[in-house]
Amino acid sequence: MQKIAVIGLPKSGKSALMQALQNLADKERQAMQFTEVHHSDELHGHAYDVVLQVVDSTRLEESLMLTPHIIDEQEKIVIAIGRYDLLQKTDHTLNIPKLEQLIGVPTCRVSVRLNYGLPNCLSVLREVAARPVSKAHPIYHLRDQDDEDTYRAYVHGVLTETLTHAKNDKHQTRLERIDKVLTNPWLGFPIMLAILYLVFWCTFTLGGYPQEWIETGIDDLCEWCHDTMAEGWLSSLFIDGVLKGVGAVLAFLPNIIILFFFISLMEDSGYMAREAFIMDRIMHKIGLHGRSFIPMLMGFGCNVPAIMAARDIQNPKDRVLTMLMVPFMSCSARLPVYMLFVGTFFPGNKALVMISMYAIGVCLSVLFAVIMKRTRWFRQEEDDTVNELPEFRVPRARNTMAHIWERVADYLQKICTVILWASIIIWALEYFPTQDLDDLEHSYLASIGQFVAPLLEPLGFDWKMSVCLLTGLPAKEAIVSTLAILYGGDISAAGFTPLTAFCFMLFVLLYFPCVATIATLHREAGRKWAWFTVFNSLFLAWFVSFLVYQIGSLF
Repeated sequence: MQKIAVIGLPKSGKSALMQALQNLADKERQAMQFTEVHHSDELHGHAYDVVLQVVDSTRLEESLMLTPHIIDEQEKIVIAIGRYDLLQKTDHTLNIPKLEQLIGVPTCRVSVRLNYGLPNCLSVLREVAARPVSKAHPIYHLRDQDDEDTYRAYVHGVLTETLTHAKNDKHQTRLERIDKVLTNPWLGFPIMLAILYLVFWCTFTLGGYPQEWIETGIDDLCEWCHDTMAEGWLSSLFIDGVLKGVGAVLAFLPNIIILFFFISLMEDSGYMAREAFIMDRIMHKIGLHGRSFIPMLMGFGCNVPAIMAARDIQNPKDRVLTMLMVPFMSCSARLPVYMLFVGTFFPGNKALVMISMYAIGVCLSVLFAVIMKRTRWFRQEEDDTVNELPEFRVPRARNTMAHIWERVADYLQKICTVILWASIIIWALEYFPTQDLDDLEHSYLASIGQFVAPLLEPLGFDWKMSVCLLTGLPAKEAIVSTLAILYGGDISAAGFTPLTAFCFMLFVLLYFPCVATIATLHREAGRKWAWFTVFNSLFLAWFVSFLVYQIGSLF
């Protein structure tokens, strides 16, 4: 059986092409097995007969930049120009025989949507798998140089000779005309801010109704359990620990679904790449490339895959610095904390305050990068290259639902593991040794909180707030469950004011990322930078919150 690795297309297109090729091979009774590969490093050590690199016809230069890296790991490759019909619609022409001659790699055209070119692609794969490796082609000489600029110059020269651009824009589609507006140097940034404001407004407004229904249902369930269960530590554990702790986090599930629905639309449509393009000039100001903004955007979902996504940045200094910037991004774990405080203390400005938290994280990450770029670890010349933009396209419902389910499943898994255990532990520390939840001052939890409280008192936090921050170390969602247990689900009657609430959110934004993030940093960037992030984040969270609280107290 011939083993074929497929690499090159985003998730939305790769699975469809792989399935189509596999179905055709099975139909023709050809012993071929297709395996999905995300990165060229994954080819190392695997005995594939041939690698099929799927190249996006709408972003040829950036796609072909991967070819030399693939050859470093696997010498038998075939290039498939995917979605070729879209290139033809724009009146551009690509000389395939000339491209094949200059690259030195067999090339074919495919379109899954039109069911075009698939039999020819299978035939070329069989032929290449059977032939010996030839090292007479031009691109093989690039392997010894290991220079990204040389790769890019070579690919640019190849496309200059093979790609003929349309002479006018009469063939532009409606989406292409919209794309010009979205990436306009003057309009792009205000439009991006307006879109983000709309996303958060919808998250609060639309998500508020099901959130209220869930909270009411949990309250009713707690009341029913209180009436039916005998008093004692077991009923207190179940009602005050599990139901109130886990339920407080579960109530924000509708908001999570709505937010990631919009994030998925922006990602699948290609607008995420437009945001990186818009931010490219700002990123160059701090000495980074616009591609560094992609992991930062991913960090709004989860810091862990965002740090891993920075692997694609070729420059090692830029790669590490981007990883260190990611924890400044407000991941989805922080979102329930923001929503709780914003909905309670800033009801008239929910979307604005929410955007401010995200904006503060981005601004501080930029300031952090500017400072670090002037140190001996990250000082270097600026990279002036610019990424090609992927085609602006209509999102697919299946991809959107898969993206939402991935985030929802992760959220529910955290609720059933980390949040559940954190709620039980917090309840136990609060319940013992007095076995009376009304006597918190003499509980184990109070002892821990009062030990830490002097450090956080200048920020306006009491011992209960300090305990909540401690429980957020493994997972930020645990802060919400701790607040629900300590304050009975009503933080408006606690010691918070709008100022301390805002400072608390700032601290949650900036301090110690979750353990998984630090572990990923340790693996990807090294122990030194992992520990640097721990201490730097704690200091920065304390300093910024202290500054805001002390200045705010003057008014």
